[in-house]
Amino acid sequence: MPREPGTTVTALTAPFAGFPADPRANPRIRVVDNTFSEPRAAGPPGPPARLPPVSELSRSRGPRPAVVVALPGTGSDADFARRAFEPACAAMDLPFIAVEPQPRAVVASCRAALDEAARSGPVLAAGISLGAAIAVDWAAAHPESAFGVVAALPAWTGSDITGCPAALSAASTAAQLRADGLEPVIERMRAGSPAWLGRALTQSWRTHWPDLPAALEEAATYAWPDTELLAALRVPATVVAAVDDPVHPPAIAEQWAQLIPRARLHRITLDELGADPGILGARGIPDLISPRLRA
Repeated sequence: MPREPGTTVTALTAPFAGFPADPRANPRIRVVDNTFSEPRAAGPPGPPARLPPVSELSRSRGPRPAVVVALPGTGSDADFARRAFEPACAAMDLPFIAVEPQPRAVVASCRAALDEAARSGPVLAAGISLGAAIAVDWAAAHPESAFGVVAALPAWTGSDITGCPAALSAASTAAQLRADGLEPVIERMRAGSPAWLGRALTQSWRTHWPDLPAALEEAATYAWPDTELLAALRVPATVVAAVDDPVHPPAIAEQWAQLIPRARLHRITLDELGADPGILGARGIPDLISPRLRA
């Protein structure tokens, strides 16, 4: 992936639009915060998620998860994971947890949050980018505890990540952060990113600093689920692709949906995601409550 020296290649792993109210204000929402003791200041709410009308699906008396656990992507935070998946959960009265990863133990802290949630019953694991990979890996290892998976914007297939755009981006950004510091890299990132993505990354990067480079380096070396694991996944899944996302190629999402035995693919655009991150949950969660996909 050739690039000019000093160029920031932005991984679309932390999209965000606006500054929502503190999720702790909603009694049905928990944020698993393994890193920070002080909540962020509240801001004005963003636009409502574009959810389908209330239907027999949202009123289904069939199997339901005990809780939905949302995992953010590389360098992202629980705040965006909440905005992506909480509106759909609220519409279907599903308990919800948004995970705040530890920047020095991203994968381990996400897995620990899933393990803890599973003590209350079957978990619907909903992840974005790296979070999608962690969700699939966890569900494959714990089929008795997993209700299903939402895999939004998967970036790669297999442990050989040579050529993976998201891994290259994470490694490049980590190197620039170590060389130049946080604020110069944020300035370059914002200059080359859509406004909504720039706001997202500015918020989460400042929150994770000074441990952000370690988090990005961990993400850059993560071994993504391989074809055998995807084909053996025993729980239903929905896969959400952004058709114009070069960092999370839609062909990867299509491959995942073809390999997973009970999977459904949804396609969105980055403009739709930027306007309303709740589109991820609106597209990804209802199918997993559907008796048809669970048959």
